[in-house]
Amino acid sequence: MNLSERITFNPQQCGGKPCIRGLRVRVKDILEMLAGGMTADEILEDYPYLEREDIAAALDYAARQSDHPVLVSS
Repeated sequence: MNLSERITFNPQQCGGKPCIRGLRVRVKDILEMLAGGMTADEILEDYPYLEREDIAAALDYAARQSDHPVLVSS
C-alpha cells in the first residue's frame, strides 16, 4: 500500500496531523472510531466520501508508527 497516496500532511489543515487524502478526517479519528467498536462498514456509511482503502491505510500508518527501535542500555 502506498501510504503517500492516502495519508497526507498539511500544516494548514488539522494542525498538520496526518489526514486521509487531504480531507479533514484525521487518521486518529478513524482509529478512535475503530477502537470504539465501529466497524469499517459503519464508518463508510457515516462518511460516504471515505473508501475502504482509507481505513486500511489508517491502520497501516498506525502500525508503522508503533514499530520503533528498542534501545537497551548496558
